[in-house]
Formats: sequence, structure tokens, C-alpha cells
Amino acid sequence: MEWTLAGLFAVSALLLIISFSSSRKASQARQEEIDMLHITNMNEINELRDMIQNIEHDIEIVINKAGIQLSSEERETLRTVLNLYKRKYSIESIAKKTRMTENEIKQILAPYITANSERRKVANET
Repeated sequence: MEWTLAGLFAVSALLLIISFSSSRKASQARQEEIDMLHITNMNEINELRDMIQNIEHDIEIVINKAGIQLSSEERETLRTVLNLYKRKYSIESIAKKTRMTENEIKQILAPYITANSERRKVANET
């Protein structure tokens, strides 16, 4: 009886050691997988950062070539108004959100509204 109990205890200790070993291997495999995902995500983030930087440089080049002089405040206002317009806000609601008059909003959006309507006409004619 004592030998049986000692044998069972030895087997349980052996199984416990095997269990710890296999769980550590599984944990290491999961950690490696997480590390690979992290590296992949960081590479994608770096690529996106590079793309954004290139776009910013392209915009700067176009602005300089076109001779447009906008202050950062004017650029931010224009960006906000265009963003709201592209998201289908009405001119009234854009005016309320930006605390500008409707006429000011119409003046800001005039080049973009006429460009869109001209594109529609060309598309409808073809």
C-alpha cells in the first residue's frame, strides 16, 4: 500500500512537471505570436506615417507652386468647413458649428461646390 501511494505520488509529480513544461511552451508560442503581430502593426504604422508625411510634403509643394498663402488658422477653418461639407452637413449647420455666417460658408465652399457640379455635368454628358 505504501509503495502504491509512493508510486502514485511520483506519477502525479511527473505529470505536474510535464504540465508546467507544456504550458510554458504554449505560453512562449503565444508570446511569439503576439510579438509578431506587434511587429507587423508597428511596420504598418510606420508605413502610414511615411505616407502621411509624403502627402504633407506634396501638399506643401502644391501650395508653394500655386502661390497660396494661408495662415494656419485659415487652413484649419477651411479644413473644418470642407470636412463638414463632405460629411453632408447643411450650410446652415456648418455656419452654426463654425460661428460664421452662411454667406462666408458659401464663399469658402464656392470653388468646391462648382467643381463638384461641373464633374457631374461631364459625367452625365458621357
